[in-house]
Formats: sequence, structure tokens, C-alpha cells
Amino acid sequence: MTAAQVIRSEWTKIRSVASTVWTLSLAVVVTIALSMLISALSRSQFDDMSAQDRLSFDPTYVSFAGMTLGQLAMIVFGVLVVSNEYSTSMIRVSLAAVPRRGTFLFSKIAVAAGLALVVGLVTSFVAFFLGQAMLGSHRAQLGDPGVLRAVVGGGLYMTLIAVFSMGVAAMLRSPMLSLGILMPFFFLISGILGSVDATKKIGRYLPDQAGSRIMQVVPQVDDDTPYGPWGGLGIMVLWALAAVIGGYILLKKRDA
Repeated sequence: MTAAQVIRSEWTKIRSVASTVWTLSLAVVVTIALSMLISALSRSQFDDMSAQDRLSFDPTYVSFAGMTLGQLAMIVFGVLVVSNEYSTSMIRVSLAAVPRRGTFLFSKIAVAAGLALVVGLVTSFVAFFLGQAMLGSHRAQLGDPGVLRAVVGGGLYMTLIAVFSMGVAAMLRSPMLSLGILMPFFFLISGILGSVDATKKIGRYLPDQAGSRIMQVVPQVDDDTPYGPWGGLGIMVLWALAAVIGGYILLKKRDA
């Protein structure tokens, strides 16, 4: 099969599996709904904030509060795209049809990443505009310095979360094992490492903490992070590349 045929095949697989479609839909709904809720609560509590909190108040970043749960759906999407074929034993059929394993894996990731990018960008823009509407007089404008970068960055962040998850799933092959590692990593371990003084300098280089910098416009008071928004996204890209390369190496070495 040619690369174009493999890409069409992977597109057919993704859109024909109900779980992947529902997972992406959930990412959109959860992210937007929670972002609107947090933005509305932030507006109601703004007058009670301390002077320091007001100085570091970032209306753009507040409208992305739903990304915390939205990335959960993106992780599930990334894992299912890769590991579904292993759990159903269809991987043998796929590799028999596409013996060039690099073409098989990278076509799958390219199609899924393209879909995640479209969904991520739409979600990010909608979450921003609706979140700013909830913030009322405290809102930011898309033309304000750094805001457009942050909104586009929100879509890139969600895409990279999915790509990283696909790489991990390619290495582990099992959906349960992949989710069992990724969920605690992003929702427990990363948060602990990032909040404890002894490990904070390590935590800031984890993919979610580094990547989320792209969505921030107003710097936090006393923030000593040694990289900026694009530097943080670059660190996240390196994590995603490492996961994908690891998945490719193991796919080539192991039997289906």
C-alpha cells in the first residue's frame, strides 16, 4: 500500500470507531463547559482577591481552566487510536497489509494528530470567547498582546497531549496499562512534583507543566521559570517526539 492509501485507511479506522468519536466530543464539551464555569466563578470572586492575586490574574488562562479535564479525554483518544488494534488482535491484519511498520505507525499518528489539532483549535477558540464573555469587564481581547498566541497554543497543547499518549500506547500496547500510567502521571504525579519545593524544578520540565506555559499571558508574581511560552511548548514537543520514537523502535523490534 502507498502512504496515501495507508492514511486513508487510518482515517477510516478512526472515524468508524465510536469510542474515538465520543472521546473527542467529550473533550470539546468538558473543556468548554468547565472553562465557562471557572470563568464565571472568577468574575464573581474578583473583588475579593488580594492585590497580589489581581496583579497576576490572567483572564486568558482562566478561560482554559477546562483543559485540565479536556486533556483527560485527549489522553484516552490517543491511547485508543493506537491500542484498539492490539486489544482486538487486528494489529496482525494491519501489519500484514502494511508491512512497513514505520509507514503504518506514522500514518496512524499523523491522521490522529491532524484530527486532534482541528478539535483542539476549535475547542480552544470557543472556550476563550465563551470564557471571556463570562468574565465580563475583566475579559481579555483576542488582539491583546500574547492572547492569540495563547489561544492557538491551547489547540497545540491538546494535540501534543494526544501525540504523547499515542507514543506511550505504541510502547505499551495495552490500553489499560497505558491509561493506568498516563492518568496518574498527569493528574497526580505531575501536580505533586510541581507543588513541592524540593521537586518543583523537576516538575516544571514535565510535558503538561511545560506545555501549559503557551496558554499563559500574564506572568505569575515571583515566577522564576527559566523558559517562556514557546520554550515550554518546545519541551512538550520533545516529550512527544521521544514517546513516538520509542513506540516506533519497539514496534520494529517486537512481534505483533
